[in-house]
Parts: sequence; C-alpha cells; structure tokens
Amino acid sequence: MKKVVHRSDTRGRSLYDWLDSHHSFSFDEYYNPERIHFGALRVLNDDRVAPGEGFQTHPHKNMEIVSIPLKGFLAHGDSKKNSRTITVGDIQVMSAGTGIYHSEMNGSKSEPVEFLQIWIMPKERNTHPLYQDYDIRGLLKKNELALILSPDGSTPAKLLQDTWFSMGEAEAGKTLEYKTHGTDTGVYVFLIEGEIKIDDIILTRRDGLGISETKSFEIETLKDSKILLIEVPM
Repeated sequence: MKKVVHRSDTRGRSLYDWLDSHHSFSFDEYYNPERIHFGALRVLNDDRVAPGEGFQTHPHKNMEIVSIPLKGFLAHGDSKKNSRTITVGDIQVMSAGTGIYHSEMNGSKSEPVEFLQIWIMPKERNTHPLYQDYDIRGLLKKNELALILSPDGSTPAKLLQDTWFSMGEAEAGKTLEYKTHGTDTGVYVFLIEGEIKIDDIILTRRDGLGISETKSFEIETLKDSKILLIEVPM
C-alpha cells in the first residue's frame, strides 16, 4: 500500500473578506509542485463563504466539478439556465465540457455556507455541458460507507470519469472496510470531521490521505467521524 498524507494545516489558503478557502492541491495563488493532483483528482477546496456573497459568474471548461454542502445553502446559476439551491444532504455535479459559465453563491443573507468543491479531470474532453443535483439522504446510513457517485449509473450521480465517491458517518469504535471499484485506481480519503486510523496513520479533522497500490483497506474510527472517499484513476 502506497500512502501520501496531507495534514490540514499544510493546505494552501485563500483568505478574503467574503471567502476562507483551504486548498488540498495547488489552486489560485497556492502552488506546491508536490501537490498538483492525486491521479485524476485535481482540486479539493474547503470553502466558507460569507452571507450573501460568493463566486460570481465565471467560466469552466473540460472539468468534472462536484460541490458538497457541509453547512448552510449553496445557490447555483449557469449559462444553461439552471438555477438551484442545495443544502446538506444534496450534492451538485457539473460536467463543464466544451464550456459553461456559472456562479456559486451563499443562498443565505444571514448565515455562512460551507462546502467542498472538487474537480476531477474528465475521461473525455469537449463533451456537452451538463448540470445536475441530487438528494443523497436516502443513501446515507449510520456506520456505513455509502456510494453516492459512480461512472456507470448505479448511483443517482455520475461523472464522465472512472470515479467513485463514497461518504459516511460512523460512531467511535467502528471498523469500516473499503474495497476499490476500479483497476489502477487510488483513493483519496478526506476526513470532514472526527478522528480515524488507516493502517498506521491517524487522521484528524480536514486531513487528507491518498492511498494507492492496494485493493482494500480498513478505517478505524477513534472518534465519531464523517468521511469522504474519492476513488480516481491514477
């Protein structure tokens, strides 16, 4: 098993009066030649946006983009006339393809929104742009890892890449097994909350761990934890 650890306090950061964003990989003015990507995973940003503020209309091209709210309300609008507001328990998936303009704003005038913004490099370029959002509440079960996104349509959400997202909340003292879905893939474990142990490595809140060259591994929860796993081609 090959492992690479990204501690939360080593991430890049963009701090403005309306945005506090932490970058697991090189992004914006943060550049680290050793942290450009993990396989097809290019961006994992941990964003906190002030009430009524957000990312104004801007372009994207040839990237698969997933947004996962952790707190509050995230409002999306785009050049394909999609307009939706999502919250905890929803995920948003956008295939930028040949090009799309969109905005991501805090849907509340009084409370901040916190969300993960994740970019995956696509399997095929210059596809037709597509936006979807999904309610994943019915998939999430206590002390289990739920598959919430896949490439084959077996889950409500899918991407144009051989990528699988799993998410779960587990109480302290549990052991969860993860088995890879693809061949020549790696898994990026991002600990949203809590404390876990994988092999000989302990992860705490917002730590990341890239795992490759294995078909399975176990996650031991040392505290009540919320975990995101992103499996991507390496």
